[in-house]
Amino acid sequence: MQASDILDSVPVDTARPHHRINWHARERESLSVGDRAADGLRNGMGSWTFVGVFIGFMLVWATFNSLAAINHWDPYPFILLNLFLSMLAGLQGAILLIAAKRSDAVSAALAQHDFEIDQAARKDVQALLELNRTQVRMLAELQVKVAALEAGTASSPSAG
Repeated sequence: MQASDILDSVPVDTARPHHRINWHARERESLSVGDRAADGLRNGMGSWTFVGVFIGFMLVWATFNSLAAINHWDPYPFILLNLFLSMLAGLQGAILLIAAKRSDAVSAALAQHDFEIDQAARKDVQALLELNRTQVRMLAELQVKVAALEAGTASSPSAG
């Protein structure tokens, strides 16, 4: 086997896709308006900023409705606030389920993408191992030929 035959048998760049856009960029471009809204709300409601603003809002509500000098639109036990909190909890549950469903789909697509990359890399590694085996065989053949040449020159009478 010639060296050019070995080089021709090596696959060129099979593990890496030929496009430059990564998987995440393609996924972001394919999102619907609803998916983007669910992700935005999930990211907002799952932040410390939201928790702080929410606690602050409830404290302000309770304070304004507890002071005697201010007209009470929702006196203690804050039934209107409880209604709003119940509606928010129901809405948050639905939004988080939508976002979780989308997150599962993204995880499945990423797993499939990783599997495809792994398969391509496996082919590359197998081709490189075969190339390595061929090179080892060629080196062994060369060592035998060099040893034969050295033995031939050692047994021939030297001109001296």
